[in-house]
Parts: sequence; C-alpha cells; structure tokens
Amino acid sequence: NWETFMIILPYSITLAIVGLLESLMTSVIVDDLTDTPSQKNRECTGQGIANIVAGLFGGMAGCAMIGQSVINVKSGGRGRLSTLFAGSFLLFLILVLSDLVRQIPMAALVAVMIMVSIGTFSWSSIKNLAVHPKTSSLVMITTVIVVVLTHNLALGVGVGVLMSAVFFARKVSNLLAVESTLAVGGAQRVYRVYGQVFFASAEQFSASFDFKEVIEQVVIDVSQAHFWDLTAVGALDKVVLKFRREGTAVELVGMNQASATIVDKLAVYDKPDALELAPGH
Repeated sequence: NWETFMIILPYSITLAIVGLLESLMTSVIVDDLTDTPSQKNRECTGQGIANIVAGLFGGMAGCAMIGQSVINVKSGGRGRLSTLFAGSFLLFLILVLSDLVRQIPMAALVAVMIMVSIGTFSWSSIKNLAVHPKTSSLVMITTVIVVVLTHNLALGVGVGVLMSAVFFARKVSNLLAVESTLAVGGAQRVYRVYGQVFFASAEQFSASFDFKEVIEQVVIDVSQAHFWDLTAVGALDKVVLKFRREGTAVELVGMNQASATIVDKLAVYDKPDALELAPGH
C-alpha cells in the first residue's frame, strides 16, 4: 500500500545512491588498474535492472564492491569470465556448501577482511598528504571520517562534494581581476574584467570600480569574463546603476552569448525606470 511505500522510499533512495556511488568508484579504480575504459551508463543501467528483478523475487540489492573487484584484478582477472565465475562460485557456496561455510569461525572471516583492506588500501596516499593541496587532503580526510563515523557512504561523499564545491568556488573567485585605464583625453575610463563573476566573486567585482571619480563615460569590457548566476547579474546592475546615479554614461562591450542570455533575462539596468527598480534607491 501507499503508506508502506512511503516508509521504504527514503531507504530505497539511500541504497540506490550508495550502490551507484560505489559502483562508479569501482569502475574508475578498475579502469585505472586495467588501463581500459568502461561504459558507466551501461553499468548503472544493468545494476538498476538487476536490483529491480532481484527485489521482485524477494532478493537483496547489490552493487559492485571495491575490495572484491581490486582483489579480482590483482589476482589476474581481466574479463567478464572472472566476475561470472566469482558470482557462480558464491552461489555454489550458498546452495551446496552452506553447511561447511557455517563452520568457518567469524574471527577467520575478520582476518580475511583485514588482509583485503591492507591489500587494497592505497598506502601512497598517506605519504602524498604532505604534498597534495591542503584543501584536497582536508576533503579526503573529512570524507573518510564521516563515512567511518556514520557508516553512510552517501553522507560521506555528499560532505566531500559539498566541501570540494566550496573550495572550488573560493579558488575561482580569487582569480577575478578588474583593470582600468584612462582614455580619450581623460574623459573616458575603460574597465577590463577578467575571470568568472558569480555568487562568490560578485562582491569583489562590485568593489573594483571607482564610482566617485568625476568622468564623462565608463566602458566596461567583459570580453574576458563570464556571468554565471543571479548574484553576478545583480552585481552588474549595481555597478551600472551606481555610475548612472553619479551622472556617468556606461557602455558594456564584449559580452559573450551565454552571459548575454542570462543578463538579458535578469538584469534591470537596461529596463525603463531602472533607477527606481534597483534595490537601495
């Protein structure tokens, strides 16, 4: 019924995300080990179909496993036959040798898993922590800690992706530069903008202009810049309208097509009564 479906839906989504993440990470690792490309879309599609069919028969969901896959490759397995044989042998153990498997002490299985972990761990990554960028090392360590503490791969990867996005935005925002030159006998100033203008660099963009300078015209050359979001467009509005309030004519030149599309859609500086529409007027 619908109530049961709503109860299992969050867990199903979490399992699907974790399964896809681990399968994709396994594919990347195996690709590197074997120096061969894999069709990851096909892998995800096949995994989804297999899990749906297994669920219809009351089976458990599954995905590619990093440890087992690495051991398989390091043992000489390269093709589909190795995975087919591994799955078939596991099925044989369950159906035929289950009584014998029950006799294996849990401590022995723990020892096997420890050896698998030792064999699959990238020990060089610890040595490289000192030479890698600090932000990359921080993301990796935080992801590992979150996964270990929460036993939730999806949460750990999510935290890692979020941190990477924040660090990337901060790095890109620092690449923004605005240069200015005086031209036409001191009656015109040309501002040249270089870099990406978005939510993290919009304030820096706005602060790069001298609005109190007494000058007839300002030309803003954005041929080497790109405007990404609403915050960037708002910063552009702020700059243009501030100059106009000071009685300075403003001309924008060199805007690329992608930036022009979002600016034309969201900007107000070129609208009638723009000064009244602008915030803070």
